[in-house]
Amino acid sequence: MSDKRIKKQLLKKKLFAKNRLIILNEDTFEETFSLKLTLMNVFVVATIGAILIITVTTFIIAFTPLREYIPGYTSTKLKKDATELALKSDSLEFAIKKNEIYLQSIQKVLNGNLQYAKVNKDSILAISVDTLPDLQLTATESELKLRKEVSDEENKAKEKEKTSKKKNK
Repeated sequence: MSDKRIKKQLLKKKLFAKNRLIILNEDTFEETFSLKLTLMNVFVVATIGAILIITVTTFIIAFTPLREYIPGYTSTKLKKDATELALKSDSLEFAIKKNEIYLQSIQKVLNGNLQYAKVNKDSILAISVDTLPDLQLTATESELKLRKEVSDEENKAKEKEKTSKKKNK
């Protein structure tokens, strides 16, 4: 036989050879516990135990407040507070911008740059702070050609439908 085959057979014999684990009382040499084991059984039980311990530990850390002690995880209360503060700061910034616009318009009236009849708090507040500039959007030549091609194709499709309906009647 080849060396590899002999080594495999020896390993198989060692893994599946039955051994006895005996626990004795040292004073009386009385057998308190006895168990027949193979090396393979010990490996399987140890592997399953390790996997079980790792799984339980992972779930305990992931679904309890213990995860807050891991760097990178924050508490849910902290996240909630940060979100609320961000929303409040945004609304306060918007209110400040509105008030600044109103004060600027009041200063214009006081300096005589603007007539009082044109200044109205409601009209100033109605103007959005972040408005987009008016853009002159015009179609380019290629867009105009594409529009014409599409409309021509639509007209041809309508004509074909009309002719097919007339033939069916």
